[in-house]
Amino acid sequence: MTVKIIVLYVLKTLGAILGIVALYVILGLVLPLIEVSGEEDGQPKDIPIYIYTNGVHTDIVMPVKNDLFDWSTKVPFSNTKSKSTDYNYIGIGWGDKGFYLDTPTWADLKFSTAFKAAFWLSDSAMHCTYYKTMKEGEDCKKIMISRNQYTSLVKFVEDKFDKDSKGNFILIPTDAVYDVNDAFYDAKGKYSFLNTCNTWANDALKAAGQKAALWTPSDFGIFRHYK
Repeated sequence: MTVKIIVLYVLKTLGAILGIVALYVILGLVLPLIEVSGEEDGQPKDIPIYIYTNGVHTDIVMPVKNDLFDWSTKVPFSNTKSKSTDYNYIGIGWGDKGFYLDTPTWADLKFSTAFKAAFWLSDSAMHCTYYKTMKEGEDCKKIMISRNQYTSLVKFVEDKFDKDSKGNFILIPTDAVYDVNDAFYDAKGKYSFLNTCNTWANDALKAAGQKAALWTPSDFGIFRHYK
C-alpha cells in the first residue's frame, strides 16, 4: 500500500466522520422543531408535573405521593444525605452513568467519558432529586395532566429502573451526588448520541400524551414546545 493510498484512505475516513457529525448537528437542530401533538383523553387535568433542566439534563418532576403512586416507597428518603421526609416533588432523569457520576460540570468532562457515552460503551443511571417546592421559569415548566396520563408516565419512568430479585430499585453507592436531596440508581438501556438523557425525557412526555419534539438530543428541543 503506497503512501498516496494511505493518505486517500485517511482523508476519506475523516470526511465520512465529519459528514456524520454534520448530519447529526443538522438533525439535532431540525427534528426538534417538529412537534408531536399531545393527546386529549377528555379527562380533567388535575395532576401537576414539571420539566426541569440544569442546562444539560432534563428531568421529569412529579408529586412525591398521591393516591395513584408513592415514589418514596421506591426511592426512599433515607437514601439521600439529608434523609428529610418533607419533600413534595421528585425529579427523575435517565442518563449515562459516567456523565452523572464523573461530570458534574462541562469542565469535568473527559474524552473517555464522552466517547463511551456516545458509542453505547457504558452503563446508564437514574438520577432522583427531591424538592420541597418548584418554581417556574425558563428552566422549569409546569404541565397539568390527567390521572390516566400520570399513570402512563409513572409506568414509563418506573420501567427504566433496573431492579433486584425482589423488585427494588438498585441504589448506586456514591459520594458524587449533586446535593443533600438526591441519589443515583441503576438503570436499563445504553446511552448514546442517538439516545440521550433529553431524548428519554422527551419520550416520557410522549408516553404521558403530552406535546414533545419528534426527536431531540438536547433540552432545547423539549423546552421550545413549552414557551
